[in-house]
Amino acid sequence: MRMINFAKRNFKELVRDPLSLIFEIALPLFLLFIFQQINIPGDTFKIENFTPGIIIFGFSFITLFTSTLVAKDRGSSLLIRLGTSPMKSRDYILGYILSLIPIIIIQDSLFFIVACLLGLNVSINIIFTILISILVSIIFIAFGILLGSLVSEKASGGVGSIIVQLVCFTSGMYFSKDLIGNVFAKICEFLPFESALNIIKGVLNNNYDIISLRNIIIFIAYTIIILILSIIVFKKKMVSDNK
Repeated sequence: MRMINFAKRNFKELVRDPLSLIFEIALPLFLLFIFQQINIPGDTFKIENFTPGIIIFGFSFITLFTSTLVAKDRGSSLLIRLGTSPMKSRDYILGYILSLIPIIIIQDSLFFIVACLLGLNVSINIIFTILISILVSIIFIAFGILLGSLVSEKASGGVGSIIVQLVCFTSGMYFSKDLIGNVFAKICEFLPFESALNIIKGVLNNNYDIISLRNIIIFIAYTIIILILSIIVFKKKMVSDNK
């Protein structure tokens, strides 16, 4: 019950800053719209391929806002006061994750509404994609919690923007990794963002052949590792902040 109450509190904090939420949704929607107005050769910017990229791009902002929220909570001594409660670190982590699920569902729904208006075929795969994207979003939320536990509120914006740039350049949403070179391609393969994009793209287009075993292993491994790290670092920071 305490975890649910904490999640409700976090959600209220997130919607208390509507301009940030509007920006988080409006910028990806603008990119989705504008790139469909430009006749760019290749398959990357086709609506069925670019929409999954926009979803991943939107998740990178989830990382940014999560890190800011966690860092703000640390700076306001909220977590110090909550440290006297019987809640465990994993309860706090789940509280942050649950508070962001409604925002992710709204965000994805708006993306798909616009994408369908721009020519994306309406199918049951859209529902499946929204559901799988919720699971994919967990790694981005965990990244945000980890960053917010490590840095101050002022630094969280700059550090969180690193994730935004990594998503743009290593996920394949804008260009194929093969266009850059072998070294860059290997970096993309061992980061989780390309795998996350392939998973969402495969589900949306009912093309599971593009979801390789490597994609699944890398994504699951990163998600587990980042979640564990976020719990450990969060707990240590709560203990140190309470001293």
